[in-house]
Amino acid sequence: MEYRIVLQRMEFHALHGCYELERKVGNRFTVDVEITAELGDVAAEDNVEKAVNYLTVYEVVREQMALTQHTIERVAMNIIDAIKDRFSAVRHVKCTVSKLAPPLGGKIDRVSVVLEK
Repeated sequence: MEYRIVLQRMEFHALHGCYELERKVGNRFTVDVEITAELGDVAAEDNVEKAVNYLTVYEVVREQMALTQHTIERVAMNIIDAIKDRFSAVRHVKCTVSKLAPPLGGKIDRVSVVLEK
């Protein structure tokens, strides 16, 4: 059976950005991930060992957010690859990385990148 696991609005302070100041001072980011996995009948079995543990998913995302990158596209790709490497049952990951209040010279809530793999 195919399952979808969704973690929304995980918030981090990180040092991603194309400008040197962004990589020194940092900014606030949110990350959303939607994971599709083939987990058999894990719901009927109620077996956490067979599930995609969302605490582990959060830790994977947190670890990737701690690695400074120039683009949020790279951050999203790294998150997807790390999740797929960690869980063999994962078939597809959609990842949205948003930079909150980006320094664009005007008022803007966020800029986001969405990658799927």
